[in-house]
Amino acid sequence: MTTENVINESEEKKSVSFVEQKVIDDLAAGKNGGRLQTRFPPEPNGYLHIGHAKAIAIDFGLAKKYGGECNLRFDDTNPQKEDTEYIESIEQDIKWLGYQWAHVYYASDYFQQLWDFAVWLIKQGRAYVDEQSAEVIAEQKGTTTKPGTNSPYRDRPVEENLKLFEFMNSGKCEPGTLVLRAKIDMAHPNMLFRDPLIYRVLNIPHLRTGSKWNAYPMYDFTHGQSDYLEGVTHSWCTLEFVEHRPLYDLFVTWMKEWRGETDNIEDNRPRQTEFNKLNLNYILLSKRNLRALVTDGLVSGWDDPRMPTICGFRRRGYSPESIVKFIDKIGYTKIDALNDMALLESVVRDDLNQRAIRVSAVLDPVKVVITNYPEGQNELLTAINNPENEADGTHQIEFGRELWIERDDFMEVAEKKFMRLAPGKEVRLKNAYIIKCCEDHPCDKDAEGRVTTIYCTYDPETRSGQPGADRKIKGKTLHWVSCHNAVKAEVRLYDRLWKVENPRDELERLQKEEGLSYNDARQQMLNPDNLRVLTDCYVEPYAATMKPLSYLQFQRIGYFNVDPDSTADHLVFNKTVGLKDTWKK
Repeated sequence: MTTENVINESEEKKSVSFVEQKVIDDLAAGKNGGRLQTRFPPEPNGYLHIGHAKAIAIDFGLAKKYGGECNLRFDDTNPQKEDTEYIESIEQDIKWLGYQWAHVYYASDYFQQLWDFAVWLIKQGRAYVDEQSAEVIAEQKGTTTKPGTNSPYRDRPVEENLKLFEFMNSGKCEPGTLVLRAKIDMAHPNMLFRDPLIYRVLNIPHLRTGSKWNAYPMYDFTHGQSDYLEGVTHSWCTLEFVEHRPLYDLFVTWMKEWRGETDNIEDNRPRQTEFNKLNLNYILLSKRNLRALVTDGLVSGWDDPRMPTICGFRRRGYSPESIVKFIDKIGYTKIDALNDMALLESVVRDDLNQRAIRVSAVLDPVKVVITNYPEGQNELLTAINNPENEADGTHQIEFGRELWIERDDFMEVAEKKFMRLAPGKEVRLKNAYIIKCCEDHPCDKDAEGRVTTIYCTYDPETRSGQPGADRKIKGKTLHWVSCHNAVKAEVRLYDRLWKVENPRDELERLQKEEGLSYNDARQQMLNPDNLRVLTDCYVEPYAATMKPLSYLQFQRIGYFNVDPDSTADHLVFNKTVGLKDTWKK
């Protein structure tokens, strides 16, 4: 092996996350017959957020990279909160991110097998029905320094347990009166081993199984067994499940024993590995909090562009590639960290710079009249669609005597360093001509002193692309839109929803330390300027032809996209991200 190959191998190994390295090692060792099978197991009780995108990227991405397959499995064990709306949205989000599952499964596919497995555990003396209240059971669990105490029902006879377990599913059992617990060790140092609940009574019809089941398995009793029954080789989850892993492994071992599959038990089983969650400053990611924002009317819905949901980012104008690139940039570790939103926006900005179509839009318009340009004359100029991609071509823009420019691009009394439009100063109009603001009568104003019209002259020899276009001036290049064919538009400017850097911790602190209610604490943290809606904007006609969710750059302003609410009669654009980082300010 050459020195160059050694260096390349070393660099490649450094770039591989510990999760990926585990896959490489397991495949090399021939575990699970050399197979790689993963799964993405969301609960269909809400819309996916960007934190889920991190799990999606590794579940689907590594399976594809190493010739395996990834299944989509809905963890539908809690019919109280689940809905087909969420199932459909999850599927749409995964596809939008660029991934495709091998199969779709549901935890409910395994309800019968899980039930039969639980019956076997009862017969083995490894599970029992407890009829104590949740509060009493929690109290008996003990603490991390004090062992728990056995339930008085722990040694209930097997036949009695079987009858009560059947009763739990009869529809006649009152929820909360009976639970099935695994009999493990009430003195175990891992609190999760202290006779965990594995079934509870809900008496709620299920989306897929109807009224067949009234007793439903708990997450810890469902997750590992579903992985095993599906043939999953690598089960990836976030760090809060580190303590759950021994229980995950125990239940899988018991299930293999139930099925009589005890050969090579360590080489043929799913392996759980944990990595850090995706946390962003000024973002709150929990589904519970996101749902509250929707139900309380603080946002327009799950896909509101202020929401950190995948559909919210899609509507705001993020590309799926930018989200995946960001996740790849921050990587997977075992250390929880608060990532900087500025980093995400930087990745999005770089991505959109390559793909966005450049158009002109004026958000705070003031009229410019070019006094020496012929009245009634309009001429067509050529604008490049995307200087980063020649294949995107060009489009025509119209130039005439009257134009809209941004109000802050003009000052009647300007300081020396002001390089935009002012009496006696010259600027270049993007793709057009050099104009000069009149000195004797630079502008008209209304009764309140607000500028309504600016008067200029133009140099007809300086049209862009012509020999005179290279005349040097001190002024900047301004964007503009022709008054003759400008299209009125609504533009929505989004800012951070929360004004504190770590809203999750601050919400908890305000409730615990200051005694605020959830709503009061949340209200104190909300940024009152999270959305500004501008209704008197103008865009060039080409921008009005763009389809919903098209990626655009409003020149000199930022990146925008066409909102799905937009119609031919009422154009709506969302600001995605500015041209420069504003978070540090």
